[in-house]
Amino acid sequence: MLVKELSVATRRKALTDSYRNALQRLIGMVRSPRAMLTSVIARPRSLDMAIVIVIISAVCSAGFLLTEVGQLAALDQQVRQLESFGADVTDETYAQLRGWTPYRPAMSAAIIVIGWPVLWITVAAILKAAGDRAGGAATFAQVFAVVVHASAVFALRSVIAAPLNYARESIGGATSLSMVMPTFGESTFPSRLLGAVDLFVLWWVALVAMGLGILYGTRTLPIARWLLGAYAAGAVVLALTQALRGGI
Repeated sequence: MLVKELSVATRRKALTDSYRNALQRLIGMVRSPRAMLTSVIARPRSLDMAIVIVIISAVCSAGFLLTEVGQLAALDQQVRQLESFGADVTDETYAQLRGWTPYRPAMSAAIIVIGWPVLWITVAAILKAAGDRAGGAATFAQVFAVVVHASAVFALRSVIAAPLNYARESIGGATSLSMVMPTFGESTFPSRLLGAVDLFVLWWVALVAMGLGILYGTRTLPIARWLLGAYAAGAVVLALTQALRGGI
C-alpha cells in the first residue's frame, strides 16, 4: 500500500512539474522566443504546452460567455454575422439563437479543446510537407513543437481579450487591427478587412516563421512573407465575401 501511495505521489509530482515547466515555456515564448524555440526544437515536447494553452483559452472564453454581458454579446455577434452575409434575422430566428445561449460556453470550450489541436496538426503537416519539398530535414515532432509553442500567444490573447470584451460589451475583434485603426465606417470593405486581421495571429505567424527559420537553418523573413501572404489572402477573401453579401 505504501509503495502504491509513493508511486501515485511520484506521478502527481512529475505531472505538476511538467505543467509548471510548460507555464515557464509559455512565458519564455513571450519574453525570449528565439531561445525558447531553439530549446524545444532541440528537444521537441508539445503535449503539456498544448494542454496549458487550451485550458487557459477555454476557461477565459467560457468564463466570459457565462456572464450576462458575454451572453448578450454572443447573441449580438451572431445576429451581426448573419446580417453581414445578407440574411434576414426574423423574430423566429432571433428566438432560436437566444435558445442556444445556455450552451455557448460549453460549445466555445469544446471548439478550443478539440478544434485547436486538429488545426495545429493540420498546419504542422502542411509546413512539414512544404519543408520537405524545399529539401529540408525536420521531423514532424519538431515542426509541431514550433506551431504549438508559437500558439502560446493565443493563451495571452484570451487573457487580454476577455476583460476587454466585457468592458466593450462585445465579443470578437478586441485584438484586431480595426481596434487600433478605427478610421473607416463599420460596414465598409476596409473596416471588414481590418477586422479580419488579428494582431495576435500576426504575432503567431512571426513566431512560426522564426521557429522554422531556426529549424531549417534559413532566414526568417522569406518564411514570414509566405505565411503572411497566405493569412492576408484568407483575410481578403473573408472581408470581400462579407462585403459582397452584406453590401459594401
